[in-house]
Amino acid sequence: MPSVPEEGSVIQWKDGQLIVPDHPIIPYIEGDGIGGDIWRASVRVFDAAVSKAFDGGRSVVWSEVLAGEKAKARTGEWLPTETLDAVRQHKVAIKGPLTTPVGGGIRSLNVTLRQVLDLYACVRPVRYFLGTPSPVIRPELMDVVIFRENTEDVYAGLEWARGTAQAGKLIEFLSRELGRRVREDSGIGIKPVSETASKRLVRMAIKYALDNGRRSVTLVHKGNIMKFTEGAFRDWGYEVAREEFADQTRTEDDAADRPGLLIKDRIADSVFQQVLTRTGDYDVFATTNLNGDYLSDACAAQVGGLGMAPGANIGDEMGFFEATHGTAPKYAGKDVINPSSVMLSGGMMFRYMGWTSAADLIDQAIQRTIHEKKVTYDLARLMEGATEVRTSEYADAVIANM
Repeated sequence: MPSVPEEGSVIQWKDGQLIVPDHPIIPYIEGDGIGGDIWRASVRVFDAAVSKAFDGGRSVVWSEVLAGEKAKARTGEWLPTETLDAVRQHKVAIKGPLTTPVGGGIRSLNVTLRQVLDLYACVRPVRYFLGTPSPVIRPELMDVVIFRENTEDVYAGLEWARGTAQAGKLIEFLSRELGRRVREDSGIGIKPVSETASKRLVRMAIKYALDNGRRSVTLVHKGNIMKFTEGAFRDWGYEVAREEFADQTRTEDDAADRPGLLIKDRIADSVFQQVLTRTGDYDVFATTNLNGDYLSDACAAQVGGLGMAPGANIGDEMGFFEATHGTAPKYAGKDVINPSSVMLSGGMMFRYMGWTSAADLIDQAIQRTIHEKKVTYDLARLMEGATEVRTSEYADAVIANM
């Protein structure tokens, strides 16, 4: 494993908040496939933003840690223990896209990172940058933040293949003990949704909405069908609002003129329709794991796709920021991919650290660059009069626009 830099200082967690030094050490995972291209472009933007925002008085000391294909080649492991330890120690980290290993072992590196580090909230802000091509008429109405529970639901890994002894035992148990017949040729999965995980996720969403002047938090669920998992998520969400934020929140049953953050709920399939037809009605979402996975990509499609979508995985004492798209291996090394997802995720990271001015520079510079129509091929092919630039050239343009 690469050694930790001797220069720089460690970010600490004390009295419920991050203590960020002027020269923090931040671990990064370059990522697989296109990861190298987009990381090299993005890190230059990060360094330029920090330098400009703080007149050279602050800087990030980057420390590479390994996961994915590079880790497998160098250490024989997809996700070395040293990488997990580094994130725990330094509290803040960022990564590019990681491949999903084929065959046995880890099924998803991203899911494993979230579960092992207990990064229970996947936070996905989705908003429109003026000039970005969109399939909808009024993409500027899309301005939401999705809080997706990250550790449970069907992503918990409780799944057994058809014909295995474990699947057979479960099928037999369901029949014998619970009187529920399942076909013998079935694969079996279990969907846990706990009160603990649901409440802490909703609590984080409500706190974010209150701290950032948002209008509403919508609990997304399929509780009309899955009453004791998805329906319970909804009920526990309302309990958090009622028991912990009663003087700051209201529901749709309250008087319309009562002040406070509106807490409401919607059935998942209805939300997919309404983010298209009533986009402006929604603000902050709190969702179970699978629903949030679907919803975040559906919202991103309205504002330029996953190449424009930042993301973070947040726990109680650490934040791991990430590209939200895949590794696109056929484009690796070609310097053509849109790096905005990682760049905007870095902006999220700086906000999390309290370096808001650096985050603002990144957001504003990306907006100016898109408005100038200097974009990578994914956007250029959809924009009339665009100048198609390479990944590295896009970074140059963003830096110039700070």
